Amino acid sequence: MELTIKKTKWMVPLAFALLISFFLIIFTLSTKTPFQKSSIKAKVPIFVESKLHIPSTRPISTIPKLAYLISGSSGDGESLKRTLKALYHPLNQYVVHLDLEAPADERLELVNFVKREPLFVEVGNVRVVVRSNLVTYRGPTMVSNTLHAAAILLKEGGEWDWFINLSASDYPLVTQDVVRSDLVTYRGPTMVSNALHAAGILLKGGDLLHTFSTVPRELNFIEHTSDIGWKEYHRARPVIIDSGLYSLNKSDLFWIPQKRSMPTAFKLFTGSAWTMLSRPFMEYLLWGWDNLPRIVLMYYANFLSTPEGYFHTVICNAEEFRNTTVNHDLHFISWDSPPKQHPHVLTLKDYKNMVDSNASFARKFRRNEPVLDKIDSELLGRKVDGFVPGSWFDGGDANSTISQYILRNITSLRPGPGAQRMKSLISSLLSDKDFGSKHCI
Repeated sequence: MELTIKKTKWMVPLAFALLISFFLIIFTLSTKTPFQKSSIKAKVPIFVESKLHIPSTRPISTIPKLAYLISGSSGDGESLKRTLKALYHPLNQYVVHLDLEAPADERLELVNFVKREPLFVEVGNVRVVVRSNLVTYRGPTMVSNTLHAAAILLKEGGEWDWFINLSASDYPLVTQDVVRSDLVTYRGPTMVSNALHAAGILLKGGDLLHTFSTVPRELNFIEHTSDIGWKEYHRARPVIIDSGLYSLNKSDLFWIPQKRSMPTAFKLFTGSAWTMLSRPFMEYLLWGWDNLPRIVLMYYANFLSTPEGYFHTVICNAEEFRNTTVNHDLHFISWDSPPKQHPHVLTLKDYKNMVDSNASFARKFRRNEPVLDKIDSELLGRKVDGFVPGSWFDGGDANSTISQYILRNITSLRPGPGAQRMKSLISSLLSDKDFGSKHCI
């Protein structure tokens, strides 16, 4: 009997332990174990690039806003002012720059010009690069100057959709905005602010603004090709040094005797130095979350005619952006065949070809070239030393104070003849049956 009692004492705990073990096994099989959780975590990408996304663009229903860089060198001050006034619109943003080759008094005059203009002061959308850069036309300093301006506009320029780089020898062939017949007159700085606020909400038309109001904001207008041809041996393989990167005195580029091989980490593209680039792409160039923009920039630091390759090579090697390209620079430029380093200077005899091109801008012009007066009078409706008339300005006396500006009712604008020309160009580019297959080829 004593033996039976002892067996009973240890069998009861054993049966209880087996029962508990059974329930634990069932519970474990029916729930996620720590090991299962860790295997799920392992599937999550561990590289930071995979967690970054292209910034979204503003809705296409909003009026587009443009950000301009207008740059020049010694002797370009007056031309730069004229181009700025011909391009000006209160909704846009502007950075103007005279490089270090320009005398100090010329650069100071540009600063004072912006400070003296009541409209610029009131609206606050024109900025002068006070700490000027030394820019070599064919070197990387031109690209660094462009990126500098874009950085200023991203930091201080508020909302804008496209970045356009121009020089003082460029000039618009269309207005930013158009006028209409019915007027509502406002006077005084406060009324200016109120009307400009309304412009941002209610603007429905204009030449340049009207045309791009229906264009997807992620598109990049950049003339480009991978067929670099003669440029391989004359620009890609030579190694150049731009003293503007480290010197305060401008000098020509100089060449290293050795040649370098073609890159294999990315494919080279080339094209026009004049572009209209989307805000997401400009942010990518400056932030470069996958490092491609910085790598390519360092490569192009020793490349002849850097502005004709850097932006093109980055956009066509970036998977996120290569299908956003439109192969046009929106410019009318007259070149030799084959092209030389500089295009022809445009004159009155080029006027018809400029208009027929349907382009938004033309280059290159000498200061006070008579054809500029013809563009002002026949295409822009601009008076001497004045702004281009639009919904915000009636084209009155350019020397009047801001309290005398007449602002229009801008709730429903009608596109002008410049918009029809531009629409024809943009439609032909975007409706091309091969448009989808022409990106970065």
